[in-house]
Amino acid sequence: MEERVVFYSGDLQLEGYADFQSSQKGVVVTHPHPLYGGDMYNTVVDLITQIFRSKGFSTLRFNFRGVGGSQGHYDHGAGEAEDVCAAGQYLKSKKIGKLSLAGYSFGAWVNASVKCENAVFETMVMVSPPVAFMDFNHVQSIDNLRLVITGSHDEIAPPEQIKKFLSRWNPSVELEIIDGADHFYWDHFKALDQVLASYI
Repeated sequence: MEERVVFYSGDLQLEGYADFQSSQKGVVVTHPHPLYGGDMYNTVVDLITQIFRSKGFSTLRFNFRGVGGSQGHYDHGAGEAEDVCAAGQYLKSKKIGKLSLAGYSFGAWVNASVKCENAVFETMVMVSPPVAFMDFNHVQSIDNLRLVITGSHDEIAPPEQIKKFLSRWNPSVELEIIDGADHFYWDHFKALDQVLASYI
């Protein structure tokens, strides 16, 4: 069962929901753009969290700074990247040794820039990285990126545009395109579940 938790990113207290399993593997899940209503309660974020949990991962979804009960203000991705590292450090403090990172939309954009000194994410999953909406030009190699998922009708994360970035990010990445899905995956949650579950 998930429980409400708080942890610190620098001086800021952030809120989240965690479910601690007995295994040594855990995942941090990040949410869509806070200026457009994104938070940890997002349906896709919740689905991603549930899938990882079903595979025995301890999970942590949280609100970025300035969202919901998390302190601070929107920081254009820089502070949010620090929040991701803080979330990873929080899981490590719970004796979780193998960390993964999963992000949806804006969360995937933030995760792409994350470089943590004290919490190394061994694998990363991106769901609908918003390449047509956010600037990914600063992102070079993402060695731990393993899977990218998007919809064939996703105008914010168009498959053809994502393909252009993959050779730079990580040529060995698996790209899964869900036929008929748009950015919000309405009526395609089952397909998203199946794709992600088969990877994990």
